[in-house]
Amino acid sequence: MTTAEFVRSGPTRRTVLFGLFAVLLVAACLRPPITAVGPLLGRIGADTGLDSTGLGILGAVPLLCFAVVSPWIHRPAARFGSHQLILLAMGVLAAGILVRSLPGAGWLWLGTVAIGAGIAVGNVLLPAIVKRDHADRLTTVTGMFSSVTTGAAGLGSGLAVPLAVVTGDWRTALAVWAILPCAAAGVWFLRGRVVPGEPADAPLAAAAGPGRSMWRSGVAWQVTVFMGLQSTTFYLMVTWLPSIEASLGVDAATAGWHSFAYQVVGIVAGLGATVLMGNRADLSVLAVIGGAILVVAIAGILLAPELVLLWAIVAGVSSGAMFVLAMALFGLRTRTVAQTAQLSGMAQCVGYLLAMCGPIAAGAIFEVTGTWTPVLILIAVCAVGQSLSGGFAGRDRHTHGAPAA
Repeated sequence: MTTAEFVRSGPTRRTVLFGLFAVLLVAACLRPPITAVGPLLGRIGADTGLDSTGLGILGAVPLLCFAVVSPWIHRPAARFGSHQLILLAMGVLAAGILVRSLPGAGWLWLGTVAIGAGIAVGNVLLPAIVKRDHADRLTTVTGMFSSVTTGAAGLGSGLAVPLAVVTGDWRTALAVWAILPCAAAGVWFLRGRVVPGEPADAPLAAAAGPGRSMWRSGVAWQVTVFMGLQSTTFYLMVTWLPSIEASLGVDAATAGWHSFAYQVVGIVAGLGATVLMGNRADLSVLAVIGGAILVVAIAGILLAPELVLLWAIVAGVSSGAMFVLAMALFGLRTRTVAQTAQLSGMAQCVGYLLAMCGPIAAGAIFEVTGTWTPVLILIAVCAVGQSLSGGFAGRDRHTHGAPAA
């Protein structure tokens, strides 16, 4: 079947599946450029002269970009269409990965900024696209793209050191990940031909709905705080877990694979959370338990560090399940696609500003104290806050009232 014939056939099962495949491929691009950095921080620091605080700032730059870019994405998406914006984002992401790998400290920082900007677009728009195109199976598809994101993040961590060893250079090991957004851009371009007219882009231009703005909604703030604390714990773990393990005598390659395990176990946990969510309207209990599991994992690292792999896996269960829940809440707590995009932008703006502080604070705390114990306590405190905020965000509420009849 030619492309023209495929398009004329209308929204068949094949076109729906191809569209879903394109979404999942974009989702796979949203974490490896960041998670690949953590296991290589020692090499990056040795090569660039950055200390722990500087490396923490480097890890936080993408999160700052998420925070700055996220609130504005729904506007160009409404004007130009989500399809065009994600296609552009994949190009920016690929370019940023390559620029970051060029010799020179300036390119390292400039490329990292471009990476953050490119990923921010996918972070905000994918939940809205899923609500738009798969409203009848929102939690299932959210679980799928969240699990793909988590699995790709794990590969970024696990392959970082082996790629650096094979290529002999951390820069090349990071540059390899440009292949993924290039492939995603190609598939996403074809998606625009296969899914004719992107007929549902128009709702992104709609107003948020009746009543107060998203920024004045108590439910929106509950989702935002939950998402922010979930992201804070995740980026603290992926940035500093390899360094924490190094202080326990674990070699760099093994620590990288432990970080891989932390993230990959999140795939199973995320799918499990998807099943547990089902069609339930109230998800408070799941949110509270998810945060408590992370507290147990951190206590395990502090009290029985020789079992660090076990505790990394336990932490991964929490991370994977809570990431799926955070993504699902964008759609579950809003009534329209436009509201989903705006809540996603708001939550990721404020949430990633909060998350950005985590890696920086952790690096500074270690510089001052010379031990990772206070950092682990910080993660546990964030996990407690995650449980509390999730208990509120998980309740069966919406950011806005139902439209007038």
